[in-house]
Amino acid sequence: MTHAMLKGSNVPLDAMAVRAVLRWSPGTGVPDVDASALLLGHDGRVRSDEDFVFYNQPRHPSGLVRRLPKKHVGDELTDTVEANLTALDPSVDQVVLAASSDGASFQHVTDLRILLYDAAAADGEPLAAFDVRPETGEETAIICGELYRRGGGWKFRAVGQGYPTGLDGLATAFGILVDETEEAVDDGTPDASEGATVAAERPLPPPPPLPPTQPAAGPAYGYPQPPLPSAQPQYGYPQPVSSPRPAYGYPQPAAAAAPAPDPNFRLPPMGPQFIRP
Repeated sequence: MTHAMLKGSNVPLDAMAVRAVLRWSPGTGVPDVDASALLLGHDGRVRSDEDFVFYNQPRHPSGLVRRLPKKHVGDELTDTVEANLTALDPSVDQVVLAASSDGASFQHVTDLRILLYDAAAADGEPLAAFDVRPETGEETAIICGELYRRGGGWKFRAVGQGYPTGLDGLATAFGILVDETEEAVDDGTPDASEGATVAAERPLPPPPPLPPTQPAAGPAYGYPQPPLPSAQPQYGYPQPVSSPRPAYGYPQPAAAAAPAPDPNFRLPPMGPQFIRP
């Protein structure tokens, strides 16, 4: 037996798993409709962003709530969410079933319905049916119904509450973090405050490294060397002046030329010669 639901009414569920089917008629000017589900804790908010099942995240990490592919059923389109209620973690208190429109508001979708089936019965009659009608016509997201725990079991409530802010507004209302950062327009002119911040955060360049200290080494070949200190004097005799060590790599000064011999110089006569008789 199918329960025809009115807004705000509820019905107990005996099924262990349910299949919530959104149904509408496509056509010119009719926006596309997407089904989604939010798993809420006891505080009425998601436990994490993973509790949002929609077209970009069609399967909950637990595998117990998933979004099925869209189908054509006669002249109508369907989008489906399936939930295994009895296997859900006890921290999940509600499963919100929602619809969002793409390109126009729900005033252009005049025959939206949600049908609730027992997932174990492939061709059974729906357990409940609810005709979803927008209140203002400006809604781009609507909570069609909710599955919630009551007295150890589960119930389904027909809701029909809309949001003019689309899927983002619906998700934010239940604690999903939606990134709304807009890209800044770069006109090529640096912002003064930004430049100050960058300048303050930019580290100063390190000082240039000091030149390495050269250890004292032996003779530096290629340059004249200082004269070596003279040896200790030998007492009693005049000491020759020691010449410096040759400076390798450069020509040395030539020694002073000896004076020319005296042309009138004659050896003295030799002494007596001893001739053997």
